[in-house]
Amino acid sequence: MPAEVKPKERVGCINPIFTCQPAGAQFASIGIKDCIGIVHGGQGCVMFVRLIFAQHFKESFELASSSVHEEGAVFGALKRVEEGVDVLLMRYPHVKVIPIISTCSTEVIGDDIDGVVTKLNEGLLREKYPGREVHLIPIHTPSFVGSMISGYDVAVREFVKYFAEKGDSNGKINLFTGWVNPGDVKALKHLLREMDIPATVLFETESFDAPLMPSGYSFAHGSTTIEDLRSTANAIGSIALNRYEGAKAAQWLEEEHEVPAIVGPTPIGIRNTDTFLATVRKMTGKAIPESLVRERGVAIDALTDLTHMFFADKRVAIYGNPDLVIGLAEFCIDLEMKPVLLLLGDDNPNYATDPRVVALRENVDWDMDIVTNADFWELENRIKNEGLELDLILGHSKGRFVSIDYKIPMVRVGFPTYDRAGMYRHPVVGYEGAVWLAEQMANAIFADMEAKKSREWILNMW
Repeated sequence: MPAEVKPKERVGCINPIFTCQPAGAQFASIGIKDCIGIVHGGQGCVMFVRLIFAQHFKESFELASSSVHEEGAVFGALKRVEEGVDVLLMRYPHVKVIPIISTCSTEVIGDDIDGVVTKLNEGLLREKYPGREVHLIPIHTPSFVGSMISGYDVAVREFVKYFAEKGDSNGKINLFTGWVNPGDVKALKHLLREMDIPATVLFETESFDAPLMPSGYSFAHGSTTIEDLRSTANAIGSIALNRYEGAKAAQWLEEEHEVPAIVGPTPIGIRNTDTFLATVRKMTGKAIPESLVRERGVAIDALTDLTHMFFADKRVAIYGNPDLVIGLAEFCIDLEMKPVLLLLGDDNPNYATDPRVVALRENVDWDMDIVTNADFWELENRIKNEGLELDLILGHSKGRFVSIDYKIPMVRVGFPTYDRAGMYRHPVVGYEGAVWLAEQMANAIFADMEAKKSREWILNMW
């Protein structure tokens, strides 16, 4: 078959593409204002996640750990959660939301985080913090199943389930952005603003690009409020841009509060952005303005300058979050490129039946492998030992050494990106994102042509 979905054949993992479920729940938690999560597990379950957030965004984020040690791992460690909640509330008077995020160790030993939340609500909060608004939310994310993708999806649903309250219609749409950068949120808000559509953005992470102020406050945080979360039940509809990052929450709102939900497609490239705007128009009745028609035209013109001359038939490998990978593959195909290898870093069985993947399998007329539960050795081994020839790699910074060792140009996209400056400020979604991404890809190919002296004379006059 030209395009085939198959799991990695090896047992074990050599340099994973994703990290674990608790990391996804932590990413969701930092998108909420006045929220500090407690990760119930070893200290490293927070330390390394905070580090990778800081590497990517070049900002500091507040996350706490119950810091479970050997004794707790044997005899139970719920006392650590109780102490952690008390310390957080004493130290941070502004904190209102405290998700209790489980990990592999505490799920294995059977710590009942739902039970300790009930105990704290009936005990500590009534006795020591009467009248203070505090929301304790258990989030189960054992890291021996799923990945950071499913952890994010679960956490967003749990936040919405906890807060959503049915009332009068607010006239807004819920926009579940998925795991995207501040630049993507800014670009999405721009599209909605041009259409004069009010939206509750979940989560509002544009503020992650935090300013350095005279006050000296040095922690970044999201801007989605408790009231935003409560009002999700009163929206005219929900749009989840990513099937695996936020769709659970949108579908829950549809089932429980009759808020119509539409999932995808991720608005990467012209075609998918067109579909996103058409979806918004259908849901709201608002017309697409001339300003966006012009913005689309500028983007098409920019892509036309590059496509046939430089992108046609270029062979691409893509790895990262599944919605991002699939969206990038669709974009590359529209640019006349040939994605030949898509690497998805967990074993979600739904990938094979994803309508976008099915469409790729039905329409692609060249060999394309879509590998689930993949790792970076899957990429390197194919290049090193199986003769895979590539013109470009798309993915986050963890794959940089494959690019360096085998002299294949690479464009950093996705999370985490830490070896290039300011990438989180630039969108890959929308018409603006399509132009930025295509020009990044072209410039990477141009630099490679110059370095290898491969037809670099074309660049003299194009």
